[in-house]
Amino acid sequence: MSDKPIRTVPCPSCRGPSVYAESNRWRPFCSERCRSVDLGAWASERFRVPAETPPGEDDAAPPQH
Repeated sequence: MSDKPIRTVPCPSCRGPSVYAESNRWRPFCSERCRSVDLGAWASERFRVPAETPPGEDDAAPPQH
């Protein structure tokens, strides 16, 4: 038997408790459903990493008269 306490973290999807251990195959998610919901959000671009416009990209457009 292990002396380690069971570590739980909030599930990133539903915010419910999720066991953070090798025994939880969906960690850090609490279930396969929550993992799939998160993956679907990334696939549909609901989650995005903000990016800055590279310098000079807006300057490349021809001037409008």
